[in-house]
Amino acid sequence: MVKAHRVVDHIVGYLAANGISHIFGVDGANIEDVYDAAYFRDDIAAVLAKHEFSAATMADGYSRSGAGIGVVAATSGGGCLNTVPGLAESLASRVPVLALIGQAPMTLDGRGAFQDTSGDNGSLDAHALFSAVSVYCRRILKPEDIRTALPDALAAARTGGPAVLLLPKNIQQAELVEAGTDDGSGNGRPGGNGSGGRQSDLAGLEQALRRADGTITIIAGEQVARDDARAELERLRATLRARVATVPDAKDVAGIPGFGSSSALGVAGVMGHPGVSIAAAQSAMCLLVGTRMTVTARTGLDDVLGKVATYSIGSQVPFPACTHAHSDDLRRSLTYLARALSGPGRPVQVRVPDLVPRTELRPPAHHGPGIRYRDAMSVLDAALTDGTDIVVDAGNVGASAIHYLPARRDGRFMVALGMGGMGYSFGAGIGMTFHRASDAATAGPARRTVVIAGDGSFFMHGMEIHTAVQYRLPITFVLFDNHAHAMCVTREQLFYEDRYSYNRFGPSRLGAGLAAMFPGLPAYDVTDVRQLSQALGMALDSDGPSVLSIECSADEIPPFAAFLATTDSAPSDTEENRSHVTARA
Repeated sequence: MVKAHRVVDHIVGYLAANGISHIFGVDGANIEDVYDAAYFRDDIAAVLAKHEFSAATMADGYSRSGAGIGVVAATSGGGCLNTVPGLAESLASRVPVLALIGQAPMTLDGRGAFQDTSGDNGSLDAHALFSAVSVYCRRILKPEDIRTALPDALAAARTGGPAVLLLPKNIQQAELVEAGTDDGSGNGRPGGNGSGGRQSDLAGLEQALRRADGTITIIAGEQVARDDARAELERLRATLRARVATVPDAKDVAGIPGFGSSSALGVAGVMGHPGVSIAAAQSAMCLLVGTRMTVTARTGLDDVLGKVATYSIGSQVPFPACTHAHSDDLRRSLTYLARALSGPGRPVQVRVPDLVPRTELRPPAHHGPGIRYRDAMSVLDAALTDGTDIVVDAGNVGASAIHYLPARRDGRFMVALGMGGMGYSFGAGIGMTFHRASDAATAGPARRTVVIAGDGSFFMHGMEIHTAVQYRLPITFVLFDNHAHAMCVTREQLFYEDRYSYNRFGPSRLGAGLAAMFPGLPAYDVTDVRQLSQALGMALDSDGPSVLSIECSADEIPPFAAFLATTDSAPSDTEENRSHVTARA
């Protein structure tokens, strides 16, 4: 039967038919019709965030958790502009996201309308702006255009990155005659679905692996998680008898129990483990899997990768020089390689590597007040169970978690290193938890998400904790309160002779404050490491959200190689962190 309904009804119905269960956003006059359309459906939920940046990171975290394409909706003007840094993170980290951006009615384009972003007559050009932070951007000018624009946007997002639809208010409300029931292709899940995607001829890489004379070191990246290719990576690693390391934002793809842990080297790069570069230097070949090897990931490895034969497989060519094989589907490609190199095809010159113990960076001892980062991470490590998802924010605390805290078996370890925006973890953890809670509705008890962030990140976007309270999500926020933007304090001390500090805050009691703000929220302050285990246990045992605030010190130097260049444990390749420091008398 042919019926008429609005463009927003078409959008929401199409998303639901493609397996998308949540839309994250902040309501407003020029996006409210999307919320109205979602209200009348049982198969998709519109979630109200407190800030559009966090709504964008909710969509990002939802996608990274394996749910499929994350969707963010924002109204015009400042609302949509607030999504830009979140979308920029998704672009840099190649996370599939769809942004539905409301605009003023077209009848007001270029006529001085409030929040006009049409680009007409001197107004802000939203198309130019969002094109810079997306893989696809289109302004819908006629209701019928949504029929092709929406599937095109989803297809573009699946290639890795945000797609943006600019939706004037009058277009959203326009009636659209629906004929037929075709809901498009796919179920909204990116990669790893056996559908293929563009692949290179892998024969050259297969031959190089077969000819390798010595040990092989694999460095695995975020595309392994995006394509859900963990098992396939481990099968290839075992076939090659290789050692494996990960980049910082892919800690959960290898080296955890069941995924090559006995051959795991840890994390590469500026927050990682020095043994990675030692092992790579001793190898006959390095294989980069699903990573571009940004500076953060390759600090200490540039010289090694320049001397050791280096190959790559993934959807993007890495920054270091290497021989690259393209793959949009690592599950398929790694399966092929493992089969080709098994049985009679097994490389005969590959040797089982000598054991290289996982090493740690050695920050100077700190004896001031507060709980040490290493001690706190040890307590977390002992308390967090298999299946726990961990989302880590930027700064000294983030570096410590990346370096010291292992990923959980069957859990994600998520960190945003594309743009590294402070406050990302609050929205991303909530978006991930919505997906996990949806899965739990049919698959058993809800798993818990743990967000690890500093007080600086909390003061930026921590009020999204209220969103977790509103929806009763199983999420624990572990806040490290050092009364500072501590990484900036460390830089002031190391690079500017500690003559001043702009980056220290007054004291706070985040646990007590949040408990008072949100009645019924379990929230605790911990100042002594002897209290930490019990308080953490109470927070993790809560039915819904909880908060644990840990007193620490802004003067403790974290495990971050750029800050440890004077010690023999740190890589010397720290130019990115020092080159912009102006020498002053």
